[in-house]
Amino acid sequence: MKIFLTILSLLIGTAGLAQTPAGRSDAARPTPTGTAGASLSDTMAIQVMLDRAGFSPGEIDGRPGSNFTGALKAFQRAMGLAESGQVDPQTEQRLADATGNQPALVEYEVREADVAGPFTPSIPADLVQQSKLKYLGYENALEAMAERFHASPQLLKRLNGTATFSRAGERIQVPNVDPFEPPQPVARPRPASPAFTIAGTKSTSALTVEDASGRVVFYAPVTTGSEHDPLPIGTWKVTTVLAMPKFNYNPDLFWDANPTHPKAMIPAGPNNPVGVAWIDLNKEHFGIHGAPEPSRVGHVQSHGCVRLTNWDARRVLMWAQPGTPVVFRE
Repeated sequence: MKIFLTILSLLIGTAGLAQTPAGRSDAARPTPTGTAGASLSDTMAIQVMLDRAGFSPGEIDGRPGSNFTGALKAFQRAMGLAESGQVDPQTEQRLADATGNQPALVEYEVREADVAGPFTPSIPADLVQQSKLKYLGYENALEAMAERFHASPQLLKRLNGTATFSRAGERIQVPNVDPFEPPQPVARPRPASPAFTIAGTKSTSALTVEDASGRVVFYAPVTTGSEHDPLPIGTWKVTTVLAMPKFNYNPDLFWDANPTHPKAMIPAGPNNPVGVAWIDLNKEHFGIHGAPEPSRVGHVQSHGCVRLTNWDARRVLMWAQPGTPVVFRE
């Protein structure tokens, strides 16, 4: 416990942020703060460290759960540690080393872009009704900023009890992760790298990106199908990658669809049924994609496809190109 408290004090200290990625302005980055430590849970600190280390716990909410435990075990396995799923001192130290002893919370100044929208309040659950909308954006600025910082809206409200999340210039506390930016709708594909493989594992509800030696370079929790639409075990490859895709709704392909529904085109947006990215495979009607409800990833069934949070799907786009091998395992 003493070791953990030492690491926690480093996490909520005033250390600088990691280097800003190319193409992203410093103004869009949070700045470190040491004022929010009193409200920071131990679990949240570890969730932030795991995310920064490339082992996503899914939505950061400050609560333990299967996604948190899965990411912790995956990190331990990658580091050659005992795969306990527990936050032991050795794991804490390796996480701190891997993430540069950064603060777990940072102060962020809300931008005009954060509150300008376009927002799509009161999105209907019915897909045919969704097809009548022009865009499936975030419902409000709070949802947008929560996704930007890989967090649940409830966590942001808990960290910022007096914030409105509606005014540019407002300063709020957010998890210290690489801020999520939705991908551009049109992106020039890169040649696939044979050195990397995308793998989905049914038993662990996880997706990994592995190098030629089998080393995990990225991990994320996923939803991997259902009894009606099981994960297609085997070896496949990426055929097409779409950013901010529209969704072709064909009720004939969904066992639980309303039989009176017509086919429909669902507009693009982060609350589109496949989120901000669609990675098509050479398995008909099957792909890897984002999701409009990050809290449900890894906890509910899907219609066969592999579903990630939008920010994790965005990260997988770094490796997913036409020809990239994809392996689905039991």
